[in-house]
Amino acid sequence: MTKILSRRLWLSVTALIGTFVSVIVAAYFFTGITPKMLMDQGSIRRSAELIRYTMLRLQGHDKLEFLLLPALHMAQRYYERPTDGQPLPTLGKGQQLKIAKTFQPAADVVVYTVEDFQLALKNAKPGQIIELAQGTYRLNQSIRIGGHGSIASPITVRAGKIGSAIIEFNTTEGFLVDQPNWVFQDLTVRGVCKADDDCEHAFHIVGKAENITLRNNLIEDFNAHIKVNGYNGDWPDHGILLFNTLTNTHTRSTTRSVTPFDLVGASYWKVSDNLISNFVKGDGNKVSFGMFMKGASQGGRFERNLVICSPNDISGPGVRVGISFGGGGTNPTGLCREDNCKYFEHSNGLAANNIIIHCNDSGLDVNHSTKITLAHNTLINTSGIDVRINPAEAQLYGNLYEGNVRARDGTIAVLKMDQPMRATAVFEDADHLQLNWRNIPENILSLRGLSEDFCGQPRSDGTPPGALNNLQGCSFEHLQK
Repeated sequence: MTKILSRRLWLSVTALIGTFVSVIVAAYFFTGITPKMLMDQGSIRRSAELIRYTMLRLQGHDKLEFLLLPALHMAQRYYERPTDGQPLPTLGKGQQLKIAKTFQPAADVVVYTVEDFQLALKNAKPGQIIELAQGTYRLNQSIRIGGHGSIASPITVRAGKIGSAIIEFNTTEGFLVDQPNWVFQDLTVRGVCKADDDCEHAFHIVGKAENITLRNNLIEDFNAHIKVNGYNGDWPDHGILLFNTLTNTHTRSTTRSVTPFDLVGASYWKVSDNLISNFVKGDGNKVSFGMFMKGASQGGRFERNLVICSPNDISGPGVRVGISFGGGGTNPTGLCREDNCKYFEHSNGLAANNIIIHCNDSGLDVNHSTKITLAHNTLINTSGIDVRINPAEAQLYGNLYEGNVRARDGTIAVLKMDQPMRATAVFEDADHLQLNWRNIPENILSLRGLSEDFCGQPRSDGTPPGALNNLQGCSFEHLQK
């Protein structure tokens, strides 16, 4: 009896090996995939990327897909934990009712119609406050602003009450901001185009538009919600993006760039306390970024932001990256600042105290950018941190991350006090942003100049790696699907 069982086991194993070899041979014959190709790809791709690469090469070969996809999907679920689409807490980021309720001076101009609104913007004077009364303002063409404010007396555009004034754009770009010293706050701005190609930007900030502030706005359903770039040799430097929610209600069916905050060439922008979510690109190369600065810009800061790449389907088609210095690179002809893209896409940038979650590619990315600091960030269910395309170089300090750190193409990544993790073991329920400590990491010295954590709480001399010292001060309102 024992000999019979042993013989049956031997036959089963032999059959399994034979089937596997047959599948490999068939895969080579029909798709051109060889073991050497997989090994070569494995040297430059992470495991999750290699799985996507293999799935792509199998497309159109039904029998091979039938045989191999179950195993590939199982492996993919290990490297990219599935997301269930449950609403996630905002952790105090994005548009906040409590911010809008703070004391504000009375408006100089209150508008009730689209025509009144356009006229008020055209005739605005330094120091004026233009307020939208309750209602829906549907616009089928771009809005041009009039004159400029001053640093001491900016021009402010705001809603009378948060959520009460809805601006709907059925046009390629909404606000064309080409004058300095304007503030846009407490607004709700939606793209309502039938085709996603037709709703590109809610705000296009260009040329002379220095010192622009966007504060406490909800902006949804655009490809690149906020686009910042130069024009005719002028650059919109020193902008502020603070407590805004940039999101989409559906996958963007477009071949155009999908990046909620897309900055090219402008310098010294501060991007803080924003909520960026659901930026999935459905067509073209299907590669999207949450936020990037590129185009030979300098001195940008990403701080205390919450980035949720894919709240519903992390392993859906395409690639999602959280925060990037360099993005996908810049066409040097006419788009780069002073032709400096050959030297760097961004220089002297900082990404600190951000939480980035559910990205099927890098949570943090440094592409052809120099003198970059990545400090005290927490990366959950991402592939990690990428430094790529020479002469990219980054200093990493005190990051707490899933995945790995990868320096490619002769680039430099200097790591100090960084700690890889399995987030499910470190946090109470990491994938649902329940971030009370389950197993708190050992304290490290705080990086000089970063005195607060993700929630705005002070860091002592000794603090855990990652964005959180503790959850005190964070809000637990939920982001809807």
